[in-house]
Amino acid sequence: MDEISIAHAISLRDAGYDEYWLQDQIWANPAALGLGELDALNKERRQNSGGRLDILLKDPQDDSMYEVEVMLGETDETHIIRTIEYWDNEKRRWPQRQHYAVLVAEQITRRFFNVIHILSHSVPIIAIQASLIEANGQKSLFFTKVLDTFEEVDDGASVQDTEEVNREYWNKRARWTADVADSLLAVVRPELNDPQLSYLKNYIAVAVGRNNFFWMHKRSASKSLLGFRIAPHLADEAQQVLDGAKISFTRKPKSIWLTVDSSMIQENAVVFSEIAKLVRRTWEKNS
Repeated sequence: MDEISIAHAISLRDAGYDEYWLQDQIWANPAALGLGELDALNKERRQNSGGRLDILLKDPQDDSMYEVEVMLGETDETHIIRTIEYWDNEKRRWPQRQHYAVLVAEQITRRFFNVIHILSHSVPIIAIQASLIEANGQKSLFFTKVLDTFEEVDDGASVQDTEEVNREYWNKRARWTADVADSLLAVVRPELNDPQLSYLKNYIAVAVGRNNFFWMHKRSASKSLLGFRIAPHLADEAQQVLDGAKISFTRKPKSIWLTVDSSMIQENAVVFSEIAKLVRRTWEKNS
């Protein structure tokens, strides 16, 4: 067996790094925070109340926003207040989206961990500890989520988009996603009440009335990201259906996401027909 080296932690300042360096590492690789494949939107974003938000991230799956404040050393009152203030500013700017306040620090002490934990009951806040370790002369940076957050109430608006486009727009942008929408519509039509395709700038939806039952986002390599809303009491059943077909997916508190293409939809028509029944029951309960 290979010999395992013993690593030791060093402070970022002692290693010659500052907060701007740490910001740059997160900006270049947001997934390192362990919050998913997030997109980096803004850095040093000016706030109306004064000051600048260190980093603004977005989840492309559901447009949720992450307001990230970065600090070296131990957490203190100033950074906690600033994190919540900037979270509130951005939430007011985009009230229809879900927002998370994220505090990244080298040390989250017991005292301030308790404060953050209390706040997390009313503010969706995430605490992440940044650590620099050294082993065999090599330095590595890694992040540990020490406090997760509750999920805000889903108001059903997280996937809404008011900018409508047409089929020609999607044929030019990502023909394969339009083909996925066609295949899915054909499969789920018998289980839904007059479903129609709705073409919007950022996604294509299978809509029933004014509600989006399924939505598809463009991805690379001729793949698409398919999402659907699922009631908590039906999520286990949906998971069993997908697991039974050996289909990989990501389960969130109120939705499920998976990567698909047109042939995959057609080959698993029975599976998606069963999923459509569960999605219909989800919306019937909420209507």
